[in-house]
Amino acid sequence: MKEQIKKFLNEEQDPKAIEKITSKLNDLLMKNEEVGYIGVQKKPVTVFPDSIVVTNKRIIICKPKNLGLSMDFTDYTWDDVASAFVKENILGSEFSFTTTTDLSLSIDYIPKTQARKLYTYAKEQLDLVKNGPASDVIAPPTQTPIEELKAPGIPVVEAMAEEPEVIEEVETEEVTDYAEIMPAAQPVYNAPSEPSHSAATPTSKDRPLAELSSEELFEKLQNYKKLLDNGLIMQGEYDAYKKEILGYM
Repeated sequence: MKEQIKKFLNEEQDPKAIEKITSKLNDLLMKNEEVGYIGVQKKPVTVFPDSIVVTNKRIIICKPKNLGLSMDFTDYTWDDVASAFVKENILGSEFSFTTTTDLSLSIDYIPKTQARKLYTYAKEQLDLVKNGPASDVIAPPTQTPIEELKAPGIPVVEAMAEEPEVIEEVETEEVTDYAEIMPAAQPVYNAPSEPSHSAATPTSKDRPLAELSSEELFEKLQNYKKLLDNGLIMQGEYDAYKKEILGYM
């Protein structure tokens, strides 16, 4: 029995009171019901203190009677409890709670440390009643990275498609003058197949080479040479003119 009550003697509870309560509780606990904490009164003058037991299912108030030969048990499930309170006094503390039917119950002269433990345990149980156990909260699904879903040779559709590109519409103007959009024709410069008579010869008359004198032929050859030096005729053209002129000299 001493091993059974040892865990409830952490805050100087009366061992005799704890032993008497636990012996009675063995027949009162429901299936899967566990005792969380026991608080015992510590009055200046008392022989049979009252006690309060909190389990995972209810609050049990234990009051001895008939000189400790019997005991009254009053219990309230956590569904019936609305709130819990602790009021610290000079001599111990007062632990109280209210029910959903506006009933208020309290036990005074509870040592301060015990009262705080009772209050903390009661708040935890009320929170479980209100919000449920943490395991009941459904966690949001986690998204598996695309890299983990890919297998060799098997294409994987991306989880999030890229947003389509937005094409901005540009207002156009009606064209009435097609000359504004038609490219202008580039002028074509054709090199003269034969130098003009005025640039090749000092005279304005274009006479056959056979009718020219040696001086005129030599002057004509010099003019072709000047055209070649200025880049107006090609070397091949100059060589052809030179060969033809030299044939008449």
